[in-house]
Amino acid sequence: MTAKKVFLFSLLSLFFSINLFSQELEPVKWDYKVEKVSDTEFILVFKANVDKGWYIYSQEQPSEESFAPTTYFEFQDVEGNYQLEGKTSEPDVPTIYDKIFQEEVKKFKNEAVFKQRVTLINKDLKQIDVKVDYQTCDDSKCIPSDFLFNFSLDGSEIVKEDIVIDEKSKQLSEGLNLNVAGWDNYESQDVEGKSYFTIFLLGFLGGLIALLTPCVFPMIPLTVSFFTKSSKDSKKGLFNSVLYGIFIFLIYVLLSLPFHIMDSLDSGILNTISTNVTLNIIFFVIFVVFSFSFFGYFELTLPQSWSAAMDNRANKIGGFVGVFFMALTLAIVSFSCTGPILGGLLGSTMASDASAMQLSMGMGGFGFALALPFTLFAMFPKWLNSLPKSGGWLNTVKVVLGFLELALALKFLSNADLVEHWGILKREVFIGIWIIIGIGLVLYLIGKIKFPHDGPLQKLGKGRITTAILIIAFVIYLIPGLTNTKWANLKLLSGFPPPLTYSIYDKPEEFTITKSLEEGISLAKSLNKPIMLDFTGWACVNCRKMEEQVWTEDNVNEILVNDYVIISLYVDDRKELPKEEQFQYLRTNGTVKDIETIGDKWGTLQTINFRNNSQPYYVLLDHDMNLLNHPRGNTPNKKEYYDWLKTGLENFKK
Repeated sequence: MTAKKVFLFSLLSLFFSINLFSQELEPVKWDYKVEKVSDTEFILVFKANVDKGWYIYSQEQPSEESFAPTTYFEFQDVEGNYQLEGKTSEPDVPTIYDKIFQEEVKKFKNEAVFKQRVTLINKDLKQIDVKVDYQTCDDSKCIPSDFLFNFSLDGSEIVKEDIVIDEKSKQLSEGLNLNVAGWDNYESQDVEGKSYFTIFLLGFLGGLIALLTPCVFPMIPLTVSFFTKSSKDSKKGLFNSVLYGIFIFLIYVLLSLPFHIMDSLDSGILNTISTNVTLNIIFFVIFVVFSFSFFGYFELTLPQSWSAAMDNRANKIGGFVGVFFMALTLAIVSFSCTGPILGGLLGSTMASDASAMQLSMGMGGFGFALALPFTLFAMFPKWLNSLPKSGGWLNTVKVVLGFLELALALKFLSNADLVEHWGILKREVFIGIWIIIGIGLVLYLIGKIKFPHDGPLQKLGKGRITTAILIIAFVIYLIPGLTNTKWANLKLLSGFPPPLTYSIYDKPEEFTITKSLEEGISLAKSLNKPIMLDFTGWACVNCRKMEEQVWTEDNVNEILVNDYVIISLYVDDRKELPKEEQFQYLRTNGTVKDIETIGDKWGTLQTINFRNNSQPYYVLLDHDMNLLNHPRGNTPNKKEYYDWLKTGLENFKK
């Protein structure tokens, strides 16, 4: 495979991969065995059982230029131990058109049996280990996976090096399996996460805001003029401008690549990171620093040598590569303005129940917005005359962003406070600080507060007045949030302030609710009520929206209060389990997960029983762990959610 193919295939894999935080799938289950031919000859048999609608790909594709994935078997410790006789065989099937890769490929549905004949060199060899790397795809998405086979040649016990699970861990791991039954009675429901398009638009909006900062805005006419005037051929200048925009877009998308790598190693790792107390405190400090930078007290820039080196490379190399380094130079020199906005995008995505793909979409939207004007103004250079002149308004934009960064910083401190239950940033305190920040922004806009880079304010412009009025309206909207009344539920902000239950007021719990699985099951039996497992998180935005916008709806509230026992299991609870309850869980891919906190336990329980690790995630069960309806994820439609609860209750009564 050529370097170009490897690069393009990697990008395809990156964007089609769904091994994300939003949902954990395993469409292929492997069976394997050894067929003995003689004392030194064996046939290793690998059988892939593929879920309906999914495919596993051949070891070779018809065309060398194919972008479709291949299945690859890696035979370990071959040298001096055994030799492979010929290639690994596979089913002989005709090629079929693949909707994802848009070409004729060889792939298998339902099942595929692979066989490899081996001859022993070391006659004392008792075990052969083989790793398979493969991708499973349906008609819209792909999952990269691997599996480790341990073949026993003489029937003796398999030795798994470096993986030792004690008896206690085995028993506690088995205890996480609820043996949920009734899956065939209901259709599965895809978990609704944040729309990729919505995330892209939010990133695009962030990019548009970045364009209005002093670091980027003046660069637009300068860069466009450089491309259109420095090229002898106007078409070449236009082409370079378009290429420049494409490279800007790609640079920001590729910044999200490390999160895909982390996500592929452990599908729950983004949740672990986003709810990590230390990380949230670091984000809080960084955002406060960013805000004071925007206020003009100091400048945050990357080392000057970086931009100088990139600029020098761009001048020396020229061509496609030179244009790439020019785009990279822009990303570096504009960091002092784009960094805080990018930090907001990264932080708000990581702080919610999001995935690496959502982060890529957000970064892509940001890069697209940043790149768009450089391309459009190169295509229509006369539009440059319509651009407003740089001036003091750019600094005003920066200061306004500084206030917004300060408000956003509180969200990260709140996440840490919620996870650790410190009680220092209760809901009313959080909202009160937002009100103070809002008042400070209004005072700045009307000229009562000044910052280092502000000049004298001659008169209030329409932009300042309009923005000030909008901020005043927002502050007025926040005020009921300080009270203990029915108006305290600020539904438009659900998920950003702490939940209604995390309050300075003593609020009685309406629902029959518990955070203990055992206690909840026992309570449901004693009350003869069905169970609703509520997989949630302290830092889960959509969980708060469901609780504050859907659960509070009259008919939904009534059925939850009167007819269900709710067991809320917080997957991001970082409180340590007692030592006697801590253990190691052996994943199906052969890796070990340490179950040390309450969140570790509930997150693993969700994955084991429901092959899902998104939040919110709701499961209706009877006392024998039979499903009463298909599980649901985020369901903002109130009628749909009520009908789902009502159907579950009717099935329980039957």
